[in-house]
Amino acid sequence: MASLQLDLSLPLRAFDLELALEVGPETVALVGPSGAGKTSLLRAIAGLARPERGTIASDEEVWFDSAHGIDRRPEQRSVGFVFQEYALFPHLSVEQNITFGGGRGGTAGLLRRLRIEGVANARPTELSGGERQRVALARALARDPQVLLLDEPMAALDPHTRGAVRVELHDLLRELALPTLLVSHDFEDAAVLADRVGVLVDGCLRQVGSPEELLATPADPFVATFAGANVLSGTADRGADGLTAIRLDDRTTIYSTDEAFGAVDVIVYPWDVSLALGQRPDSALNHVTGEVLSVSRVGNRVRIRLGALTAEVTTRSVERLELRPGAQVVASFKATATRLLPRS
Repeated sequence: MASLQLDLSLPLRAFDLELALEVGPETVALVGPSGAGKTSLLRAIAGLARPERGTIASDEEVWFDSAHGIDRRPEQRSVGFVFQEYALFPHLSVEQNITFGGGRGGTAGLLRRLRIEGVANARPTELSGGERQRVALARALARDPQVLLLDEPMAALDPHTRGAVRVELHDLLRELALPTLLVSHDFEDAAVLADRVGVLVDGCLRQVGSPEELLATPADPFVATFAGANVLSGTADRGADGLTAIRLDDRTTIYSTDEAFGAVDVIVYPWDVSLALGQRPDSALNHVTGEVLSVSRVGNRVRIRLGALTAEVTTRSVERLELRPGAQVVASFKATATRLLPRS
């Protein structure tokens, strides 16, 4: 079974990237803030940066081993690398870009597979963002790589194109079944594209798991925040009916089905928060009153920010409630949707 094995230390400007990870015939996404070491890791795998110590191997083929003096040159590593912004040569045609750098043939098949045979003779400047991405993928795959590396594969796309291309890329990666490592600063991209997601912060992996695992049981507040959660702070105590009562810093009391005592971080996802102009009878135990500070459209959803709490609702809800900055609303969410992390 194809795999990529990593166990390395790579000095960066502000910290050392310390990482041990194995990637099978799957897609693993590393997400994290800018400067966390994501692109540096891809460069080390491709032979464009040298770790201080450790090993990099593909199956039984060792590409780097500091203890035994092994450090294969980039052209000796079977890697397909899709760079951020795609790095296509503007003076070459699509077909010439794909074959540049020692592609092993099968160009016509790649053009058909990625649905770019109709632009084979076009220059990159004549292509849409999605077409440029497919050309970059075709160039990476022309080397018949053992490992595929994707650096921010969705970053160069406009919001209108992003959703459709994301689905196309997801399907292609499943079909290829190569050990694939992609990096992104966008958890939603990672969750759609990857089988597993790792959160990388200051050179350390905070948590690795399926997107569902990271959403349901984040290891710490940073992982929760990066997965899109609201993180509130408060103090937990025993409440009625077996619930935990949490006194938030603003003195609001909310409830959770999680057990905890003392200082806690409260995790609530925006899509679990509903909004109303006044408190209404429903099954939600938690109600927080606040002023709408901002209204931001994200695709077919709208994010409403009320201080430290953000709700994600439909466009229809925004229109029905006439939500706009300055409006007073009540945010409601269930105790079962309120996760607690003891604060160390």
